[in-house]
Amino acid sequence: MARALSESEISERLNDLNDWTRDGDALVKTFQFDSYLAGVAFASTVGVISEGLNHHPDLSIGWRRVAVSFTTHDAGNQLSSKDFAAAAAIDALGYPKS
Repeated sequence: MARALSESEISERLNDLNDWTRDGDALVKTFQFDSYLAGVAFASTVGVISEGLNHHPDLSIGWRRVAVSFTTHDAGNQLSSKDFAAAAAIDALGYPKS
């Protein structure tokens, strides 16, 4: 079972991410794209990374945007180190690309 992070741990770890924010007990970021299919391809890539980490986000695919939201269910639907590790892995993809 994952351990929920404290408020100070969450604040500290948010500083290490690129434009992710906290929305209640979720870590969220919306990515913008030049086309709908670029967003779909990105969402697929996020799915592959998440499967490899065994930590799956909620994804919302819209026209030229993809919203990604992480929370840790086995930590009582709170934020854990798993959420921040997954967000960092997605940041490492370098999106959005210009």
